[in-house]
Amino acid sequence: MSVVADRAPSPSAPPALRRENEARPWARIVVSGDLAALEADWRALEADALVTPYQAYDWVRPFVTTIGRAEEMDFRFVRIEDSQGALLALFPLVVARRLGTRFAEFIGGKHANYHMALYRPDFAEALDATAAQQLLREIGAAIGGIDALFLINQPTAWQGIANPPARLAAGQSPSRAYKLALEPGDCDGTLRRSMSKHARKKMTTKRNRFAEFGPSELVQARSDAEIERVLDAFLAQKAARFAQLGLADPFATPAIRAFLRDGALAQAGRSPAIELYSLDLSGRSVATYVGAVQGKRFSGMATSFDLGSEAARTSPGEILLIELIKRKCRAGVTMFDLGVGEARYKTTICDDSDELVDTFVPLTAKGRAYAGYSQAKRALKRRIKASPFALKTAQRVLGLLRRRKPAEADE
Repeated sequence: MSVVADRAPSPSAPPALRRENEARPWARIVVSGDLAALEADWRALEADALVTPYQAYDWVRPFVTTIGRAEEMDFRFVRIEDSQGALLALFPLVVARRLGTRFAEFIGGKHANYHMALYRPDFAEALDATAAQQLLREIGAAIGGIDALFLINQPTAWQGIANPPARLAAGQSPSRAYKLALEPGDCDGTLRRSMSKHARKKMTTKRNRFAEFGPSELVQARSDAEIERVLDAFLAQKAARFAQLGLADPFATPAIRAFLRDGALAQAGRSPAIELYSLDLSGRSVATYVGAVQGKRFSGMATSFDLGSEAARTSPGEILLIELIKRKCRAGVTMFDLGVGEARYKTTICDDSDELVDTFVPLTAKGRAYAGYSQAKRALKRRIKASPFALKTAQRVLGLLRRRKPAEADE
């Protein structure tokens, strides 16, 4: 079922309104819940659009059919069209409810590092802040029955073009996304540019110590059997790590495994949108890496290593990452990002980052109240993350709270 909001000006509309409508670089908004029906248009737009790996059709589809289905998510795919019906932009959204507020946000949640719509480049460039605000309000009205749009972790720009909703940002997101521009054909030069001499020397020492444990190989899981093997290793490594921290394992649900497996399988001769890698030591996985791919960009989603391996002290996860960067560099990939969040290895390897921002578009009084609450909460989180002492203290407090007994937590 689709909802169409036609923006063509009525002949009886006041002259000012007609001029406003005619100035808009879009003609209509179409809202649908049918992902499969959009495939051909989505792929055609994606070929030339501003799009992150997390809005590629082959990333969204397995998410919708696994995690989305398991959690009964309510999806809304919003087409922005010109007067001829050509697709100008596509917003992959999901309607959620928290604290009694119903709002739309980008699909993917914490599984997606970047949240952004797909835009035809000339359309994105045509949207100033005023037009972007009007477009978002019309999207909210076309979806209907929501209190707000919450668009978080958005890059301020993509491929050198401003991201329209980011022009309306309420503030920076709590974390940045770290990235490394690759120089095809000069992998060592890329790493010499981004890593300090001390960091490279330290990594060489770790690599030499790692080699003492036996022969190793970086493996990409392609076949069904290899995908299952690497997923087994990845999920077991994650489970052990979260158990060590005393935290619930967010990767434990069957839907997460199904999502990663489905996304890693090549579809109809196309390369998979999700890639799974394992650093095998004497045939056994000691570290794993999950990444999303779109065009010439590789985006890290998750990494893990075997805590019980005798080689664990040699940082096998970092060794895997360096080898993977070199492989992608040789393959012609031009950008490698390590995703959102602070970590020592990210700042060691990367020499650049994407600034991420949050945009809240309240549509009702309830939406304004929740937007204010969410904005304040994320601003506080950003301040905590900016202070090593505050971050360490917050992590200690959260760890203590999560270790409390269920009965105590309810009091």
